[in-house]
Amino acid sequence: MPRRKAEKPSRSRRGDGSVYRRQDGKWVGEATVGRRADGARDRRFVYADTREEAQEKLRKLLHERDRGLLADPAKQTLGEFLASWLQDVAKPAVRQRTYRNYAGVVKSHISPALGGIRLAKLSPQRLQRFYREKQEAGLTRTVRLCHAVLHRALGQAAKWNLVPRNVADLVDAPRVPKKEFTPLSPEEAQRFLAAAEGDRFYALYVLAVTCGLRQGELLGLKWEDIDAEQGALQVRRQLQWVKAEEERKGGRKRPEPNWVLTEPKSAKSRRVVTLPALAVAALKKHKARQGEEKLKMGEVWQDLGFVFTTPIGTPEDASNLRKRSFVPLLEKAGLPKVRFHDLRHTCATLLLAQGVHPKLVQEQLGHSQISLTLDTYSHVLPALQREAAAKMDALFGAKQGR
Repeated sequence: MPRRKAEKPSRSRRGDGSVYRRQDGKWVGEATVGRRADGARDRRFVYADTREEAQEKLRKLLHERDRGLLADPAKQTLGEFLASWLQDVAKPAVRQRTYRNYAGVVKSHISPALGGIRLAKLSPQRLQRFYREKQEAGLTRTVRLCHAVLHRALGQAAKWNLVPRNVADLVDAPRVPKKEFTPLSPEEAQRFLAAAEGDRFYALYVLAVTCGLRQGELLGLKWEDIDAEQGALQVRRQLQWVKAEEERKGGRKRPEPNWVLTEPKSAKSRRVVTLPALAVAALKKHKARQGEEKLKMGEVWQDLGFVFTTPIGTPEDASNLRKRSFVPLLEKAGLPKVRFHDLRHTCATLLLAQGVHPKLVQEQLGHSQISLTLDTYSHVLPALQREAAAKMDALFGAKQGR
């Protein structure tokens, strides 16, 4: 009986490995996954009964290689480690938008500059130079994100004993100037709410100005979170909009959902907020109006339980809210063009200016620490200190005069 010849390997792009059939009929997938300690290529093999099965096993092998799972720890590069860390550590632990930011800064900035350096060979001096180069390019905020990613990832590498120390601990993180914000004055806030009174999002603006909720918290509110009788609401989640991406699966392109519900920003952000009477009245009116929209739209309405929605019941897009409602209302009220987040700053500033204790303001806003409240709104404190000094004079100065 003549011997069967082995089929020639089928190849695609360089580095993608090959699949071929042995003389005994077994299918083999073969790929280079790195270099051994002696410098020779580290080749790995997978075996299967069919070509399709061998190709699938080879794809899995290449996927593990690309994530650094097959690399010798002594030879693993920073790029390989970050690819693995993003998928196995960061992605399950952080919000979807945060993960996208992490992955984006690794792909666009960290890996091109530092990815080829061996993980154990990354020095503080090289990392500090990377930060300086990015700062000189005017990317200060990007450098801060790079530092946050590297500090977290290298901390994990140190925990796994892949490196002796966290190199990011030994460099100076670039300083970023504080964001300027422009809170509305009491008179401006009144003008804004007066201009918004006929808008379908009037209740949302009332909550933003009087309760200081973040935009994502407002858009993530559901009717089950609101107790109009008790005059309170619970912040349990926030709605985030993410850029739609297309993934290939089975040869088709499938867009991802462009909104997700996530946990509040911090543990303190999960809170109960007492509503002023103005907010309760606005919410009741808003619910009645939403009921009319629901009847009008009929089967088109998607009853997802959100308080602030599009005309068909779906979550409102944050960008559309700003462009189609918020900015026109500012113009209508004759106010400068401020950010939506400045409504939150307006709430905090008005509360502090009225003598509300900073601890209560911290709880109202859901800040993780009172120091954050005090640092953010330090511009309000001198006026409060002058008021406190005047009260001391009123108490002791009069007695001293007598």
